[in-house]
Amino acid sequence: MIILPAIDIKDGKCVRLRKGEFATAEQVAADPYETAASFRKAGAAWVHMVDLDGAKDAKPVNGEIFCTVAAESGLKVELGGGIRSMDTIEFYLERGIQRIILGSAAVKNPALVKDAVQHFGGQIAVGIDAKQGMVATEGWLNTSNVHFLEMAKMMEAAGVQTIIYTDISKDGMLSGVNGAHLEEINNVVSCNIIASGGVKSIVDIELCKQLNLYGVICGKSIYSGSLDLAEAVAKAGAQTC
Repeated sequence: MIILPAIDIKDGKCVRLRKGEFATAEQVAADPYETAASFRKAGAAWVHMVDLDGAKDAKPVNGEIFCTVAAESGLKVELGGGIRSMDTIEFYLERGIQRIILGSAAVKNPALVKDAVQHFGGQIAVGIDAKQGMVATEGWLNTSNVHFLEMAKMMEAAGVQTIIYTDISKDGMLSGVNGAHLEEINNVVSCNIIASGGVKSIVDIELCKQLNLYGVICGKSIYSGSLDLAEAVAKAGAQTC
């Protein structure tokens, strides 16, 4: 299982939100490059990055930061936020981003997902972010009428290999992952499932490993000190996926 420490960027700064609410943005680190380097030193092989401004504005905003991390940190970068076109996907992949996350685009433009998967295969992931089980879009500002399990099945049918599932009610709250939802989605589809939202401690890492998930994203838990990244990496095992 891979551990993906998270760096969310808003206005060029490393921040964390609570339940995806932009008004709750809190700067958690001084520099994204130093933060990425510290993740690498702790043994991480991947970093999960989000363009929060891009997610809200439906276009890339902080691209230079992500490309620099990909080029200089020694980490594999998966990136989401504001990615709505093949041109943007190609732009990032050509500059060293390893995996692109399509979120709102997967709901509003499923044809883009199919095209992207046909061209780039496993480098395309889909983020399924849910409020009370229903998929949210546009930086979590809007909620659709699509259930997260229905969405997962559609993405599997489109050829998507990796799904990142976030329970928005738990994101940034240090309240523990939604094990029930994660078990459901992992059983319903054959895709690799990455857990996101709610990780507090090594107990959550152990649970996700017991559920046989592909990966776990850790954000606020690392910055707050409730989870030691090196311990999480050791508990998860091989990080070469």
